[in-house]
Amino acid sequence: MRRLLALFGGFAVFRFLRRRRESPVDPDPRADELRRKLAESRAIVPERGQFEAAELTVDLAEPAAEDPESRRRSVHEAGRAALDQMREPRS
Repeated sequence: MRRLLALFGGFAVFRFLRRRRESPVDPDPRADELRRKLAESRAIVPERGQFEAAELTVDLAEPAAEDPESRRRSVHEAGRAALDQMREPRS
């Protein structure tokens, strides 16, 4: 029994060492292209600040607040108009 276990252990060690010595499989050809694109995008990062500084800023201030009752009425009217449009028979 010990000889059998030693044989299997030796075989496992042999396979492990053999697998480590094997040359790796050829890398995916797309990997080089992706590495190139990544390097290119990293080179552009410092220029991004200059680009964004030249953009116009948009004022995101909230518009003048409507009366809640008039807003509710306009929303309901829009909903009713959409419902009427859906109920119209199609030709």
